Amino acid sequence: MSTIIELFTDYDIPAAFWVNIQLTLWSALFSLILGIILVIMRISPISSLRAVGRGYVEFFQNMPLTIIMVFMVLGAFAQLKISFSPEFSVNFFWLAVTGLSLYTAAFVCESLRSGINTVPLGQAEAARALGLSFFQSASQIILPQAFRGSVAPLGNTFIALLKNSTVAAAASVASESSSLMSEMIEFHANAIVAIFLIFALGYVILVLPIGALTTYLSNKLAVRR
Repeated sequence: MSTIIELFTDYDIPAAFWVNIQLTLWSALFSLILGIILVIMRISPISSLRAVGRGYVEFFQNMPLTIIMVFMVLGAFAQLKISFSPEFSVNFFWLAVTGLSLYTAAFVCESLRSGINTVPLGQAEAARALGLSFFQSASQIILPQAFRGSVAPLGNTFIALLKNSTVAAAASVASESSSLMSEMIEFHANAIVAIFLIFALGYVILVLPIGALTTYLSNKLAVRR
């Protein structure tokens, strides 16, 4: 116990977890926006849009996240000169958010598409009979119902995003939890078990409320057929 107290005294562990929480929140927001765009493309009556949406999803679902994060630093930043801020720490933070958002959007898209599959076909046919355009029927009728049917898969996607935020170390985000854990192990090799328990329990504490909220909303918003 004294070892754990000493580690908390020497290192700002809550601040490291806060960086991961911020990475998760921003990435969840942007990936949700992009995921909605992608799912609209995937169900679009325009074949070229469907092909682009499917290609995006297939590409990022089969691409290791670490490679994407490394590309954000060595490719987007170093080669393409894409920069979000002159301050290195801020710039690498947003590069990591971009990588996480691009990657997670593919899974958000598929989660929403699973929800769309729960919407009766008659809903879309009724929308067309009323003279609504594809975008109007998608935004006003199909997607609102799809969100209710995709709460559980979306929750699982965002839980995975929280855990994936540890890969931000590959994008040179030095102040997040996995970077701090590596530093702590380097200088306190005799306390590896205590360090592991700290970070393992930290993520359990972060993930459990998301899981509980997802379960509650899934039951609360379930469509009764």
